Parts: sequence; C-alpha cells; structure tokens
Amino acid sequence: MLARSRAAASVAHDAFLSSKLDVVSANFARASIIPAARKCANAEMVPLPRKENNLKPTRVSNGSRPVTAQTVTQAALGRRYRHFEVKMDEVNKSWNTGGYAKSGNDKVGSKLLSYAVLGGGSMMGISFAKSTVAGFLDSMSASADVLALASVEVPLTDIPEGTSMVVKWRGKPLFIRHRSAEEISAAEAVPQSELRDPQTDAERVQTPEWLILLGVCTHLGCVPVGEAGDYGGWFCPCHGSHYDTSGRIRKGPAPLNLEVPPYRFTEGGAKVMVG
Repeated sequence: MLARSRAAASVAHDAFLSSKLDVVSANFARASIIPAARKCANAEMVPLPRKENNLKPTRVSNGSRPVTAQTVTQAALGRRYRHFEVKMDEVNKSWNTGGYAKSGNDKVGSKLLSYAVLGGGSMMGISFAKSTVAGFLDSMSASADVLALASVEVPLTDIPEGTSMVVKWRGKPLFIRHRSAEEISAAEAVPQSELRDPQTDAERVQTPEWLILLGVCTHLGCVPVGEAGDYGGWFCPCHGSHYDTSGRIRKGPAPLNLEVPPYRFTEGGAKVMVG
C-alpha cells in the first residue's frame, strides 16, 4: 500500500510540472511572436517593380530547342547541377561556334609558318654541319710549310757527270746520280733473268743520264754507300746488299730494288722537281 501511494504521488507531481511548463512556454510565445505579427500586419505592403524578361531565345550548336529564361530556371530548380558534367569536347564545340574556330586562311597560314620554321632550321643545321666538316678537314690537311717540304727542286747544273748529290726529301736521303756513258751501257746490258726484282733500266729513268733514287735500303731501311759494291752502284754495309748503277738489287738480303720517287724536269732539264 505504501509503494502504491508513493507511485501515485510521483505521477501527480510530474503532471503538475508539465502543466506549469506548458503555461510558461505559451506565455513566452504570446509575448514575443504576437507583437511582431501585429507590427508586420500594420506595415504597408509596397509591391516590387517587375522586370520584363529580355532574354531572347538562343539556338545552341547541337540544334536543340531554344534556351530561354524559363528553361534556365526549370533546369536550375528541377535538375541537379549540370555544370559539373560538362565535357571538354562540348566546350570546344561551343567555342568554335562562338567565333573561336580557325578559318581556312588561318589554317593555311599556320601550315606555311610551320613549314618556314622547319625549313629554316634544317638549312641552319646543314650549314652548321658543313662548316664543322670543312673545319675538321682543313685541320687535318697539311700546312703551307709542310707542303713546301713535300717537294724539293734541285739544280742539275751543279752535278758533274759521274758524280752524285744527296739531298733531304721528306726526311729521307735522295740520291741524284749523273751517270756516265759506261754506267748507262752497263745497266742496259744486264739480262732480266739475273735480277731478283726484274726491271729494265728504261723503266727506272726518264732520261738515261739522270738516275734519281730514294737512298733507303729495302732490307731494313739503312742508307747505302754510293759508288761502292760489286756492281759499281751502291752498297749497304749493314747486311751486305749490293745494287748496280740502275739501283737494282743484285746481291745480298734486300728483296727489292731502290725506290724511284715521282719527279719531273723543269726549266728545260736544268732542274728537277721531286715530289
């Protein structure tokens, strides 16, 4: 019985508090909202000026229906934000239709400009390569002083008959022999069968009285001694090679005849140019 009485008392207390809170809330709402409503009711209602719709229908590039203020409003209110779904190809199309597309003359001018730039760059590259190669070849060619030493001119009037002169040509000794009639006849009388390196005397001289040879032994590069040996020509004391009056090997280890350099006679035979 005691528990039931306590429960009934608690329920009654809660009901009393709830009724009090309802009364307080109603009084607060009546005190704050009603005066504001009366103030608004007594205010004059001034209508706002209505603007006319000056938007004209515009035909879009894809040929769809015209775009007006009404369609824009419907799209903004009734659909989700379409500007997040715009694709770049659509934007490019709209730009092109709006005057951003290149005309035919512009395309031709752009191509001509590209061709001109490409051609100019190619010509510059070719010119640079040509100058580089030419400079490289010039650096490898012989200088003027080297070319001057590549040939030597010797006066023949200073060489009596039966004697020789030794001059330096390209770092090697050069033998110039003014042969006598006996030396010429002895060289021409040698049979080819006796020669290790067969050559006639006529193949080794341009005129019979002048014999021009490189003074380098064909064995190991020694310098032979003139007017010596068993055949009256040249003798190499290093290993005993004997050459005749035409510079042909006749005896010893040398395998070849003395070399005949390129030469020509100048000033009517008064000088010889070797090289």
